[in-house]
Amino acid sequence: MTDRSAPERPHRNFYGRLKGKHLKASQQAYLEEDLASYAPGPVSWEANPARQPLDLDVVFGGREVWLEIGFGGGEHLVHQAARNPGIGLIGAEPYINGVAKLLGLLRQAEAGNVRIHPDDVRDLFDVLPPSSIARAFLLYPDPWPKARHHRRRFVTAEHLKPLAQVLKPGAIFRVATDIPDYVRQTLEEVPRHGFTWLAEGPADWREPWKDWTRTRYEAKAVREGRVPHYLTFRRD
Repeated sequence: MTDRSAPERPHRNFYGRLKGKHLKASQQAYLEEDLASYAPGPVSWEANPARQPLDLDVVFGGREVWLEIGFGGGEHLVHQAARNPGIGLIGAEPYINGVAKLLGLLRQAEAGNVRIHPDDVRDLFDVLPPSSIARAFLLYPDPWPKARHHRRRFVTAEHLKPLAQVLKPGAIFRVATDIPDYVRQTLEEVPRHGFTWLAEGPADWREPWKDWTRTRYEAKAVREGRVPHYLTFRRD
């Protein structure tokens, strides 16, 4: 029976990869055996058609919650989870190969403060309570280098408006990228959606954060001669 009180699912184009060519047998096992236990709650439209907000106090026992958007292979997410056991972390990543890699890392780290949304972060934004996230990370997002594809980048209104809604006032939003034009668009668009860039001098975007760990994407960028930029914003 159709729930006529439930909101209609919006049409959302998705342009990134969902799966690579091959998953190792061990990675397939991680997905089958572990992934369900890391769910932050009913996020999918099928499981939560009314889009009821997640109860993050229940999920994380009242801990402060951070969000990583597109966690890649999960190196940074696991690093932050181990470094901050008193924090709850949610990682959103639609690329299932990256999800499998994170699950492998979590088996080794035994981090109990991580939850995973293996899909589009926009669906997660739908069910995160307003002003519930204390810190967000966007690290080496897909650069979509062609000008006609810049509207697909995360740093557009379609993503930044809901991100601003779920962040607490004063929350920190970190962006790392090695693409100069992505830096340009980030500095143009993010402040338009309720954020202040916190840089006071060149070191604030040239030097990594003190709790940073180099990801495989950053290592590749450096090997290929590209320069990382580290941008820090505060939700107004």
